[in-house]
Amino acid sequence: MIIRSKAPLRIGLAGGGTDVSPYSDIYGGCILNVTINKYAYATIIPRKDDKIILHAMDREERIELQATSRLEIDGQLDLLKGVYNRVVRDYNHNAPLSFELNTYVDAPPGSGLGSSSTLVTAIVGAFTEWLKLPLGEYDMAHLAYDIERKDLAFAGGKQDQYAATFGGWNFMEFYKDDKVIVNPLRIRSQYQHELEFNMLMYYTGTSRLSSTIIEAQSSNVQKKSEKSIEAMHNLKEQAYMMKEAILKGDLNRIGDILDYGWNNKKQTASGVSSPVIDEIYEGARKAGATGGKISGAGGGGFMTFYCPGNTRYKVIEVLKSFGGEVHNLEFSKYGLTTWEAK
Repeated sequence: MIIRSKAPLRIGLAGGGTDVSPYSDIYGGCILNVTINKYAYATIIPRKDDKIILHAMDREERIELQATSRLEIDGQLDLLKGVYNRVVRDYNHNAPLSFELNTYVDAPPGSGLGSSSTLVTAIVGAFTEWLKLPLGEYDMAHLAYDIERKDLAFAGGKQDQYAATFGGWNFMEFYKDDKVIVNPLRIRSQYQHELEFNMLMYYTGTSRLSSTIIEAQSSNVQKKSEKSIEAMHNLKEQAYMMKEAILKGDLNRIGDILDYGWNNKKQTASGVSSPVIDEIYEGARKAGATGGKISGAGGGGFMTFYCPGNTRYKVIEVLKSFGGEVHNLEFSKYGLTTWEAK
């Protein structure tokens, strides 16, 4: 028996950062995001020799361990170990499991597409399928969040795990005590096709440590920095603006709304942008893009641009001149999916 799972990565289109504590706890946050056709995969192969084999195939990291109730968190494949430790503790009466776990992610760490959180979600889904755990979508998303943010103490927000679990277009609300409400959006197919045509993803070729930027954003809120908090309020407003524009098909506003969010995002903390990123952004704008953003916390990874009309072709040429990779954007309708292969 082989157990497999896959969960989609996401791009946040508006409201990014308002899902991070303490802002979401104090003021309430909201984000509009959509999953894309890039995935995190997990495969579990049960074993009977009291061994645990963990293999991150995309990173070429592999370790073999003796099956125990708790694996040491030591910097080696900690995301994989963290899921195992929680599942064994909470759902297997601390009894060790013997298995091989293989993972793969379609985007590198630090891409800004929620790759780490999506991988944790995929692994949670694989264990849920294998052990037949009584977990619904909200349960799995919250468990993935709890493992990454609390057990492993990795800084970040709450949107990634819920986007990966639910999939598609979602308007998400975030409140204190880790309360999350996912509102699926029904976007007309013609609007989605036009958005896919008009939007481009550009990989800068550099990853970034999102935790540093996220910690700075959280610190600014704790210190009651008026500049940072006002920018966060504007980003929350942006999420409502984006939702209305996409639902109504007022797509000509998308670029301006993205640009509004980008200018405010840069006010939340230092390190969100850089001279190179600013140069890329302005180059795309001069070529015809009406707006864009950097995915995730910022500092590197993927950027997204809105290119109305037929400007995408000129924007592609300009982006290529910066030496990164241009990717077409395709939306993913489905969230976390698990199955058995015999």
